[in-house]
Amino acid sequence: MTLGLINANPVVQAKKERLPRTQDQHRDDGLDPLDIYDILKDIRDPEHPYSLEQLSVLSEDSITLDDKLNRILITFTPTIQHCSMATIIGLCLRAKLKECLPLHYKVDIRVSPGSHADEDSVNKQLNDKERVVAALENPNLRQLVDECIYSSEM
Repeated sequence: MTLGLINANPVVQAKKERLPRTQDQHRDDGLDPLDIYDILKDIRDPEHPYSLEQLSVLSEDSITLDDKLNRILITFTPTIQHCSMATIIGLCLRAKLKECLPLHYKVDIRVSPGSHADEDSVNKQLNDKERVVAALENPNLRQLVDECIYSSEM
């Protein structure tokens, strides 16, 4: 066990087995929430060797898509109320979406209501463009974000 873990014993769920989607299940006009979930679910938690899906930080129901307004809302649930990695998780979600989605989507990322002791501050940081850009320009933070995003591809 690694010393200094904030949540030393997270609850780990099995990865969900999905049936291949049929043509009827795909939308003709592009994205749906399940597509977005599939992009994000394998991001690794910054503290544990498990995916956000396995730790139930992210679920299919936590993604809302409004095609008319080109808006996506992602809500995630940290494993503990005082999770210091919540902003890193949010940065990982934002960086992965920026890489995979068309630019015309406005993305809001928030912690689930009541799931974090400092909810307002975390939400403000995750949706402030200048703070996000500054954080991703920091080489140490960028390296951590990249490790979380690309760990399943290595």
